[in-house]
Amino acid sequence: MPVTVVRFNLVEPDATPASLAARYRTALEMAAYADEHGISTVQTEEHHGVANNWLPSPFAFAGAVFGATRRLAVTVSAVIGPLHDPLRLAEDIAVLDLISGGRLVTVAGIGYRPEEYALFDVDWKRRGRLQDEVLETLLKAWTGEEFEYRGRTVRVTPRPFTEPHPLLLVGGSSKAAARRAARLGLPFFPSAHLPELEAYYKERLTEYGTEGWTMMPAAETPLLHLAEDPEGTWARYGEHFLHEARTYASWQSGDIRSAVRSAATTVGELRAEDVYRVLTPEQCVAQGLDNLVLHPLCGGMPVEEGWRSLRLLCEDVLPRLTG
Repeated sequence: MPVTVVRFNLVEPDATPASLAARYRTALEMAAYADEHGISTVQTEEHHGVANNWLPSPFAFAGAVFGATRRLAVTVSAVIGPLHDPLRLAEDIAVLDLISGGRLVTVAGIGYRPEEYALFDVDWKRRGRLQDEVLETLLKAWTGEEFEYRGRTVRVTPRPFTEPHPLLLVGGSSKAAARRAARLGLPFFPSAHLPELEAYYKERLTEYGTEGWTMMPAAETPLLHLAEDPEGTWARYGEHFLHEARTYASWQSGDIRSAVRSAATTVGELRAEDVYRVLTPEQCVAQGLDNLVLHPLCGGMPVEEGWRSLRLLCEDVLPRLTG
């Protein structure tokens, strides 16, 4: 049985407050439906100041998902660590861990958009040192013991539910990120299928005398949309996939590696890349993927079409895989 993921970033270009509120409510209803049908994970992420309303508050959204579900995990992939106050972040994650009974997975990255740092008046050049402080503070804070923080003694409450601490991974595509994870004995989440970086991480574990593991994307990590008529779906909704692909591509510099990366400028080019795939249920089963990542509201997709895609996954594909 593959890992099943439903991704939400709540993008909606030209949204009104009312339409965006409806999209958020739909996402929560979809999460509850996915939970009832055995979906493994809801995945969400953090980006700021984006004109198409890309989700900026993944932990607030995660809390709402936990309130609507009982079993599935929520992966925040990724939180931009240096943009957060370390003590407040420790508190927020601890509370979510308690609310969910340990269902929160946090991937901490440093981001790749200087404009996000400028928005919060955070020094882009210090992002590595700030990330070190964030991660070190989280690990100390969750012990419930007093520790030294910026020249004073502090204690953070409440203690989390999960022992020894909530699941925290270090994300990234650089050797610096791999070293940081190994030094702290934290799992490493490469942002793409990067076996050479995984090997480097394992070497650093040996160097630092720590223990860890990797959660690396598969060589194929397509974003899926299910439809009975893929041709018609590409014709009607291809611009939604292209909008998100081009937005995301505009943020990527030459040294950024991502599991979902597109160079397409037209719907036809995007379809040929096979990063975004529109499949029938039969085609989805036949792919034999280890991870099924459904993106039902991609690029401001109409909610009715998103529901059709999700229902096909839950009511047609999953029974075939479990049967």
